[in-house]
Amino acid sequence: MSDEEATSADETVEAGRDAPEPALAERVAEYDDALAAEVEALEAEADELRAETADLEAEVEELEERAQRVQADFQNYKKRAKKKQAQIEERATEGLVEDLLDVRDNLARALEEDTDDTESLREGVEMTLSEFDRVLENEGVEEIAPDPGTDVDANRHEVMMRVESDQSAGTVVDLYRPGYEMGGKVLRPAQVTVADE
Repeated sequence: MSDEEATSADETVEAGRDAPEPALAERVAEYDDALAAEVEALEAEADELRAETADLEAEVEELEERAQRVQADFQNYKKRAKKKQAQIEERATEGLVEDLLDVRDNLARALEEDTDDTESLREGVEMTLSEFDRVLENEGVEEIAPDPGTDVDANRHEVMMRVESDQSAGTVVDLYRPGYEMGGKVLRPAQVTVADE
């Protein structure tokens, strides 16, 4: 065998060793196909996720705009409500002042009277006081005037002093100055003397 034939035979043997087996080549081809299919599926899923993300971003933007509009509407509502409340308070004050003007006029008339008749002066003051009480009643103001023997209520009564008394300890002995409440809120507590313990 010549050198050329030997070299050719060696190359054939070498080429036979380098040539992949048909089963291995098929498996590699299958893996390539499977990987290609998986990559294609992942790319499709990525496209879907990008589209979904874009939709969600658009929805977030819309919700943010809506939230800003709601916030602005709420701020405007608060301003309108505050203005309306101020108008209501102003009107309520106007009504009270109008009612008190009659009381003031009656007091002014009583002072203008040049009389020594204390009885008629007293009657005029009593009528004015009655009119003033009517105004307070119309406004929902109630007097706090506890009777002697009533238990002291720290929310409605202010204890001015404690005295020895036949009454039970901690009860009202005497009313020094009446208090007033309006709508369940104490405007001024009644000042009372209380039986000492």
